[in-house]
Amino acid sequence: MVNITYDGSGSLNWYDPDSGKTLVYDLGDIAWVLSSTALVWIMIPGVGFLYSGLLRRKNALSMIWASMMTLAVVSFQWFFWGFSLAFSDTASPFIGDLRYFGLRGVLEKPSIGSPRIPSIAYCIFQLMFAAITPMLAVGAFAERARLGPIMVFVFVWSTIVYDPIACWMWNSNGWAMVLVYLGKRRGYGTNRLAYKPHNTTYVVVGTVFLWFGWFGFNGGSALSANLRAVQACFITNLAPSVGGLTWMFWDYRLGRKWSAVGFCSGAIAGLVAITPASGFVGSPAAVLFGVMAGTLCNFATQLKFIFGYDDFLDIFASHGVGGLVGNILTAFFAQASVAGFDGVTVIPGGWLDHHYIQLAYIAGSVAGMSYSFVVTTMILWVMHFIPGLRLRASEEAEVLGIDDAEMGEFAYDYVGIDINARGRRSQDDDNVSAFLLINYKACSYSIRTYFDSKTSQTLPQRLRYCYEAPHFRQNHALL
Repeated sequence: MVNITYDGSGSLNWYDPDSGKTLVYDLGDIAWVLSSTALVWIMIPGVGFLYSGLLRRKNALSMIWASMMTLAVVSFQWFFWGFSLAFSDTASPFIGDLRYFGLRGVLEKPSIGSPRIPSIAYCIFQLMFAAITPMLAVGAFAERARLGPIMVFVFVWSTIVYDPIACWMWNSNGWAMVLVYLGKRRGYGTNRLAYKPHNTTYVVVGTVFLWFGWFGFNGGSALSANLRAVQACFITNLAPSVGGLTWMFWDYRLGRKWSAVGFCSGAIAGLVAITPASGFVGSPAAVLFGVMAGTLCNFATQLKFIFGYDDFLDIFASHGVGGLVGNILTAFFAQASVAGFDGVTVIPGGWLDHHYIQLAYIAGSVAGMSYSFVVTTMILWVMHFIPGLRLRASEEAEVLGIDDAEMGEFAYDYVGIDINARGRRSQDDDNVSAFLLINYKACSYSIRTYFDSKTSQTLPQRLRYCYEAPHFRQNHALL
């Protein structure tokens, strides 16, 4: 039985049969949480577009596909047992139980996050957080992993890594181990992988989606339409603005060019850094967050060359370093006065309020990183020995492109592939080349229409694409 009623003023009331009390939900808070949910949803394809633009065109579609598949898989996992494992009110100190299995009993009851909104509103809001987190990890699979096993990985990782942590932390955890375990892409260290992003427009569009959605990500975390949410939204715009400018200025010193990709990278770093601080720090501190994130994350992009790991998307630099910077700075600049903008929250504050808890914040970050790193290693190791779940794509799939090898579809009509440019020749390389030449001998086709001026009709046309190393040509043939 649903114990929900509306009174004469339009307020939403919930009657608790156990205590005999009636609780009034705030309709404005419910509307704000649902609006924030929609904003965070936009961030998920935004990550896909951002990653897609940074990759080579032969792998562009796979990242956009992965963003939507991650949303779909985590949505089912969250319904199945994810929400219960993360937010059941009878949870152990480590992980929740299955009290809300299949969202049983999650509807009209007060949420664990705020008694002013029902559990179902809190559930779908937290679902968006759970969905975007593994999508960040999926970036480490770019250009080198099979798509089917990625979906299995996302389900398992969400269950035994994200859900036990039960809070969203930006750190170098899961995806860092993916980079180590999957290894480098084919051709790493040669000019083949020394390429620029294939579509800067996608990078900008993805950043716009993320920046826009982040207002719901941080502002919605207040779970109420109040002054604290407004302050969170303000610094959510200020920090990435400063971070983008800082990163772009650092890049300008090298080539005397204003980089759109550099600005977008700095904006993402600023958004990552300000996330743990939203609702806790003032606007002047947000400027420092942006400067520190834009600077340290920019320099951190050089770590992949120093330590020799293949992270072309700079996930570690942007999200790992940015998250760690944000966590540490929050411990210094969190203020009780800012947290109290909602009229409810009471905290001792951080260094500015003479509450020295910096070591505790660092310990929390290290604990989350360590747990995620170890458990992700175990997931990848087990999947490696299960038939059909090995993540690493074959060499021919990497050369051909994940879009064609795994999906049979392309983001573009023209995808040039240099099949003779191999970093190290061997008998295996010759076999791969032979396979590709035979494969491309059949060419690929797509259907388009064209206007015939003689008959004034729109007719179908089959386009035949034949790739030849190192270039390709296009032949046309009418159906």
